[in-house]
Amino acid sequence: MADWLGEFEQIVLFAVAQVDGGYGASIRAAIEERTGRQVSAGAVYTTLDRLEARGLVASWWGESTPERGGKRKRHFRLSSAGRDALARSWQAIRAMARGFDPKVVKS
Repeated sequence: MADWLGEFEQIVLFAVAQVDGGYGASIRAAIEERTGRQVSAGAVYTTLDRLEARGLVASWWGESTPERGGKRKRHFRLSSAGRDALARSWQAIRAMARGFDPKVVKS
């Protein structure tokens, strides 16, 4: 397992943590709402699959619903390894940002 997370992996993990037990569409909506970034469902699911293969998230299938034509939703939750990886990533970002002059960032 790689020790470091890519930017989009971090964003997806933060979204999974925020919508604990959420499914792909709710994770995608959280990303778009909080970042203002349009993301495809395919990008989200590809990343979730990769994160699950690395043991950072776990998924399970919910019950089928008539609203979805009998289809089931796949739900996601951070694993303890995912929480640890996200915490390490967050600490690294905070350490790198310490002392950063906000005047450098243009609004």
